[in-house]
Amino acid sequence: MEQKQERDWGMFCHLAALAGFVIPFGNVIGPLIIWLIKKDESEFVDDQGKESLNFQISVTIYAIIAALLILVVIGIFLLIGIGILTIVFVIVAAVKANNGEKYRYPLAIRFIS
Repeated sequence: MEQKQERDWGMFCHLAALAGFVIPFGNVIGPLIIWLIKKDESEFVDDQGKESLNFQISVTIYAIIAALLILVVIGIFLLIGIGILTIVFVIVAAVKANNGEKYRYPLAIRFIS
């Protein structure tokens, strides 16, 4: 795969997570589909796909916990914070990937290595 294509697909791995704001669990399904299709063609796409998936799985877990905490009101603020941070981190990751840099999300649990 050409270097420009690697960077584009790495960026798409991150941006596909924004589907979660439209489709339930789209934040995990989008990066998963791109990663599964392109992981064997590029080491960079494989790395960024895993990173995106790990972060999105972590965010989903954090959101479920925050949703349970709505019963004690703090969950509402946590969900808003999680949503804002997710958008910011995904955009930063997409820009870094498009520049050819390997990005590591903060607060991501490494499920897939």
